[in-house]
Amino acid sequence: MALSVREIELRDIDLLLDYWYNSSEEHFLKMGADIHKLPKRNEFHSILEEQIKTPIQERKSYALIWEENGIQIGHTNANSILFGKEAFMHLHVWNTTNRRKGSGVELVKKSLPFYFKNLQIETLFCQPYALNPAPNKTLEKVGFEFVKEYVTIPGSINFEQKVNLWKMTRK
Repeated sequence: MALSVREIELRDIDLLLDYWYNSSEEHFLKMGADIHKLPKRNEFHSILEEQIKTPIQERKSYALIWEENGIQIGHTNANSILFGKEAFMHLHVWNTTNRRKGSGVELVKKSLPFYFKNLQIETLFCQPYALNPAPNKTLEKVGFEFVKEYVTIPGSINFEQKVNLWKMTRK
């Protein structure tokens, strides 16, 4: 099993959107999201296309594609980017058959150089839903430092929830 990471390309948008629009309401709840808060698919497509075409220093989000044996299996993206300072990372394995295999740890490790080098950040944060054990275990195994648990609305498609704040510094 060869795992690799690369920057998102226009050809990946439909697969990424399939993940969002074909996921069950149960999956959304598990990750602390509300399926009803998703933008319309064509709007989401335009947003992703615009971000890919925007110079990296000006992007509101930055996405990487995760592959296994050359086939896209998920993505990680950063938003709340303060270029040269910090960003917040999200982790998504698209398909249930690719989850719980332990590949998340390696994929996150392979993603870190992209974030630190390309966004020129000093700190990378991740704040997964506290009740979703998978990303929390992955972050711990990768070496992220647990900062705190708190209640917030972490993103535009999320509901108010307990999150665990994790951080990794360039050092």
